[in-house]
Amino acid sequence: MNPKSFILDEHTAAHVAELFSVFSDTSRVRILSVIVEQELNIQALAELIGVTESAVSHHMRGLRQMHIVQARRDGKEVYYSVVDPHIIALFKQGVDHVKNG
Repeated sequence: MNPKSFILDEHTAAHVAELFSVFSDTSRVRILSVIVEQELNIQALAELIGVTESAVSHHMRGLRQMHIVQARRDGKEVYYSVVDPHIIALFKQGVDHVKNG
């Protein structure tokens, strides 16, 4: 098979690079480690991760824009989760790779 057939077009390559950039910040990775398993609000995430609510909110805004997380409003509270099975699998495989080589 021709190796050129494997080359991604520029548009697809840019989107894949953007997706992987999500995993380039340790706070974001720690947030994702929780919300791939359970739905939480900003306050609970901030307390659990040990960062400010403002920082969590900033990360969530970016994750929402990239369609990585889903927000669900319940009264005044907004709860976040990761529902895309591809993102969940990618994240868990990355963690498994780091932990088990």
